Amino acid sequence: MSKLVIVESPTKARTIRDFLPKDYQVEASMGHIRDLPASAAEIPPKLKGEEWARLGVNVEQGFEPLYVISRDKKKVVKELSIALQSADELILATDEDREGESIAWHLTQVLKPHIPIKRMVFHEITREAIQDALKKCRTIDEDLVEAQETRRILDRLVGYTVSPLLWKKVAPGLSAGRVQSAAVRLLVQREQDRRNFRSGSYWDLKATIEAHAEQFAAQLVTLGGVRLATGTDFDESTGKIPKGKKVVLLDQKQAEDLRDRLLKSQWSVKDVNEREQERTPSPPFTTSTLQMEANRKLGLSARETMQVAQRLYERGYITYMRTDSVHLSKQALATIRQCVSTKYGTDYLSPTPRQFRTKSKGAQEAHEAIRPAGQKMPTAEELHLSGQEFRLYDLIWKRAIATQMANARLKLSTVTTEVADAEFRASGKRVVFPGFFRAYVEGADDPSAALDDQETILPPLKQGEPVDCRALDPTRHDTKPPARYTDATLVKELESNGIGRPSTYATIISTIQDRGYVVKQGNQLVPTFTAFAVNRLMEEHFPELVDTQFTARVEQVLDDIASGGIEGVPYLKSFYLGETGLDQQVKSKEQEIDPREIHALEVLPLSARVRIGPYGPYLEYENGGDLVRVSLPEAMPPGDLVDEEIQHLLRQKEEGPQPLGHHPKTGEPVFILIGPYGPYAQLGENGESGASGKKVKPPRVSLPKTLKPETITLDQAVALLELPRNLGPHPDDGKAVEAGIGRFGPFVRHDGEYRSLAKTDDVLKINFARALELLAQEKGRRKTEMIRELGEHPEGGVVGLYEGRYGPYVKHGKVNASLPKSLTAQDVTLEQALALLSEKQTKKPAAKKGAKMAEKTPKTAPKSGTKSGAKSTSKSTSKSTSKTATKSTSKTKTASKTTAKSSAKKTPAQD
Repeated sequence: MSKLVIVESPTKARTIRDFLPKDYQVEASMGHIRDLPASAAEIPPKLKGEEWARLGVNVEQGFEPLYVISRDKKKVVKELSIALQSADELILATDEDREGESIAWHLTQVLKPHIPIKRMVFHEITREAIQDALKKCRTIDEDLVEAQETRRILDRLVGYTVSPLLWKKVAPGLSAGRVQSAAVRLLVQREQDRRNFRSGSYWDLKATIEAHAEQFAAQLVTLGGVRLATGTDFDESTGKIPKGKKVVLLDQKQAEDLRDRLLKSQWSVKDVNEREQERTPSPPFTTSTLQMEANRKLGLSARETMQVAQRLYERGYITYMRTDSVHLSKQALATIRQCVSTKYGTDYLSPTPRQFRTKSKGAQEAHEAIRPAGQKMPTAEELHLSGQEFRLYDLIWKRAIATQMANARLKLSTVTTEVADAEFRASGKRVVFPGFFRAYVEGADDPSAALDDQETILPPLKQGEPVDCRALDPTRHDTKPPARYTDATLVKELESNGIGRPSTYATIISTIQDRGYVVKQGNQLVPTFTAFAVNRLMEEHFPELVDTQFTARVEQVLDDIASGGIEGVPYLKSFYLGETGLDQQVKSKEQEIDPREIHALEVLPLSARVRIGPYGPYLEYENGGDLVRVSLPEAMPPGDLVDEEIQHLLRQKEEGPQPLGHHPKTGEPVFILIGPYGPYAQLGENGESGASGKKVKPPRVSLPKTLKPETITLDQAVALLELPRNLGPHPDDGKAVEAGIGRFGPFVRHDGEYRSLAKTDDVLKINFARALELLAQEKGRRKTEMIRELGEHPEGGVVGLYEGRYGPYVKHGKVNASLPKSLTAQDVTLEQALALLSEKQTKKPAAKKGAKMAEKTPKTAPKSGTKSGAKSTSKSTSKSTSKTATKSTSKTKTASKTTAKSSAKKTPAQD
């Protein structure tokens, strides 16, 4: 007999397997093995008629959750059940946070082991940590499980109750969420601030001063004893300096006149001020600070950061990456200090071990900061890492090492020079002792901000010493609107407002992008018009749900449940049921809300409104009693929809589209237009009549993704309209080989055979040889290149991500599996890919088996499969009912959980 250890992922399983005795069998659950129903198809047939089944939560029966095993996890459960049969002990080694605790609990409920169960937790995957964790196994923490279940149910109640209202009142397919709606509100508020912003301008003088054969820059700071105006003096809503504020505001002429006057005067040093300053290193990374710094320094999104960190953790290179703590263990401190002494010398070692205190009130995840794992902490080079893994590990390593290095010492200097009635100031900085700067310097959210280790050396100067002005340049400055959020600054804002938990920030940012509420332009997160419309409805009718304080209070409630202070069901009842509960609120608002009053923006003084239609946002404007509607570009940031742009769009609507130019042969106008399926080129006007008197549809062709409406030239548009191109006769039969654009994009064709072009091919430039190469490929089997390698398959071989004709897919050996719409190529992980491939493999044998067993009655196999599926789901339901009913009827929480577990063991095998 062996001991069965279950973890979440194959990578983690492979790493841990090397640190355990031979009689330990390690298997992966591929994350959660069951969850609330993701769609109506997953609801057991006997429950489909129940009104509560749509929610997946029976609110009338103590908020009993309906857990189902999804189709892609049935094989995993079967394999784990088989492995359990030969085991004499079950060890659940899932992650040590609430999610990991919940996965472990669900495994016990589904597998129903009749052997001893242990819960093993660790924050790093090293031999020492795993062996130590084996000695300190515990039981499953029911409080953590309840906190996670409460959060899951709460989020389901909000999403499934409010989202249908958005479909009816705003647009189909929208969604609301407890945390995502609060995050969207932050982005919308910032964009609204940008819309309300009015820019102001001011001038100053920048001097180039020379002393002791060295030049340095100085800025005009006072004139006539009065401070010069800067950007912070302006009122953002007016673009002007408030009345009564005593500052000097220069315009261009005044600045130029002042320059001419000061160049004729004598310059001298008025004051020299020097002081020393010490800088201490930042604490080691937590989840949130790692996401912020990786975005600033490496350009990684929060999602990408967590994906890379997950891989590093599962391979045993870093400690657990979901943590609020900045604590370092004694062993880690000793290892880091040894690294500092070895690599930098004892002069760079802090006098005593430096420990940091966790400031986060609700810190509840792991118990140590993110750092390199193990007792040696090798560098990224020593681990032979590459790509993003190298860069992120290097960042974590340097930050951890810097925590035990000596303070950096700086000498700061300020020189004030005077000329006539003006004063100029120059600032200098010199690094006296770099200390921890040798390893790590923290990034800044402001790209123009100087980093701490950047020196600005001023020459040695004394008070009264004359200096020479070599140049004096008037400079105009315009105040700038508030900066849009980036991943880093949004994470910072979420954390400061208590919205969500650090472990959820990446998911929050990903979700609001996937749902179409936010688009990324460069590194900026830009809310869409849809986000404005949804936020308007939520603020006006459900203000509490988007209130940051409410979201923070919910997180505190979940923390209290996790610590055993309160129970989840009473809170869910107060939130959802009763006259003031969410359920009743939504029902009353459904009658009250007028869809015509829900719009994204109201533009004054034009009385124009931005609305969301089936084909995207549009501007609505009343002109002479008639409503004028103008489509808005999807990518237009709401903050950029200023009066001038609106006037331009309305004028364009009245005058009609302006041609890009005229066709050189026919003289007809060539237009670039936007339709419901994207931009396209059109030859001639709409609605022109043909010889039969009927209106003829003008020639049109879609723009390939490589061409943008804003930058396309007339020559390119004409070339598109002349497609298909004849590339030449095929060598086999002399028939034409052509290149064109069709319903599914650019193609080459010959004698009725089509092949799609690759992303690197240009339909306007593809040559004859390349076309023949594509046509020679087997149809539907175009050679594709791997986008990225996801990892190694448990059975050997690489699992890769590819881009196919109909979208991205994952591949292992000869098995391909398309990504579902809910999963993007950027998001997919190895575990998700393995689940998809597993599901694809199970489908094929099942079909063959069914056909073989029922050659005369081919319907038998499908019926049997359906019956089995229904039986499996209904058993899950009976288990869940037993658990929740027991919780709600028990007198005490402890008794409830004990009863739930014991009653579950008596229930037949479920799911």
